Amino acid sequence: MPFINVKTSVKVDEAKKTVIEQKLTNSISLLPGKSPSYFMCAVEDGISFMFHGDKAPTAFVEVKIFGKSTREGYEKLTQRICKILDEEIGVSPDFCFVKFEEVQNWGFNNFMF
Repeated sequence: MPFINVKTSVKVDEAKKTVIEQKLTNSISLLPGKSPSYFMCAVEDGISFMFHGDKAPTAFVEVKIFGKSTREGYEKLTQRICKILDEEIGVSPDFCFVKFEEVQNWGFNNFMF
């Protein structure tokens, strides 16, 4: 069950959020063993960020996955996330931060994976 949460300083309309969510959904398979079938994502916009004194368009992205993946997979997904956010909402890769978290306990639909 992968989950990607995008927090960005950019105001994003609903149509653009849908595009970002679809592109992220199609990208999750860059992590070995992960697929869009149980993928979830959210886009939170208009958040105030400051990085080294600059208020440029910024994004902080949290990627949570059940189990583990590879460093190579994380690197590929980081590149794709940065590209999507640069193309869709103008967040430069040098203002896009991606955090990965491997979750061992994940509940869903009244049971634990």
